[in-house]
Amino acid sequence: MERDNVLVVGSITADVTAFAERLPRPGETVLGTDFTLVLGGKGANQAVAAARFGAPTSMVGCVGEDLFADLTRDSLAGHGVRTQWVRQVPGPTGVAHIRVDRHGQNDIVITPLANAALDEAQVDTAIAALAEVSSVLLLQLEVRPEITAHAAEAGRRAGLTVVLDPAPAAELPDGIWPAVDVVTPNESEAALLTGIEVSDVDSAHRAAKWFLDRGVGRAIITLGDKGAVLADAHGAKFFEPIEVAVVDTTAAGDAFTGTFGAALAAGHDTVEAVELAMAAGALAVTKAGASPSLPNRAELDALLG
Repeated sequence: MERDNVLVVGSITADVTAFAERLPRPGETVLGTDFTLVLGGKGANQAVAAARFGAPTSMVGCVGEDLFADLTRDSLAGHGVRTQWVRQVPGPTGVAHIRVDRHGQNDIVITPLANAALDEAQVDTAIAALAEVSSVLLLQLEVRPEITAHAAEAGRRAGLTVVLDPAPAAELPDGIWPAVDVVTPNESEAALLTGIEVSDVDSAHRAAKWFLDRGVGRAIITLGDKGAVLADAHGAKFFEPIEVAVVDTTAAGDAFTGTFGAALAAGHDTVEAVELAMAAGALAVTKAGASPSLPNRAELDALLG
């Protein structure tokens, strides 16, 4: 049986985004220029990115009993993500409040709500059911850290390639790192986790080594418009940035990690997967919103020529 599926364990939110010329200072009100309400959450975004790449993708997460439950589940399904393992729980669905300025920079407050109900039993049941057809497990940190750690260990035991996007950065038990095959932090996340200020390629190499020293197989430090660094036990490689006009940086990291995981599941080697992921991240920042900005395979191929 071909193991070309991607399994995503993580968060599902409704993204409420306000666009304005600039972000308000503390205590200030500014007039906005636009507003969107769409599917979001790092888990859901990565699932959509993987599905739009072409990988059969299943989402494991929780939604509430409010109006946002149908919005999020229907949106996942509409993008081709399988939602059999999305559980409805009492209370509201998770919400992310996002503000974006005219330069595409944003700030985000995520309220997990239903995402906090994701538990070990739900994770174990999904992995047991899908491990035979799946090769990649994508994880993030918008659910409880202990659930992410449990999923990593369960995924490793099931023979999956475990990819962790440690965002938003949070303190994790040291025991999680040997269960992680690939970690994909950006500069700020790498800095918070390692204590190394990441601002350029050299500091990204040092941060990557921190992860490798703790048992991670490969570390990819994304540097935004400065490219990315891939490091493993055999050395390091720098990837040049792809220049695009930035509209909104929301979900750029999710586009990267979701596409990277899907490319691995499709049989690409790590370098090829990073190149495709770089293209996905670049395309994502050229459109507003989270899930609406995630590119499909044809768009990636067009960008890469």
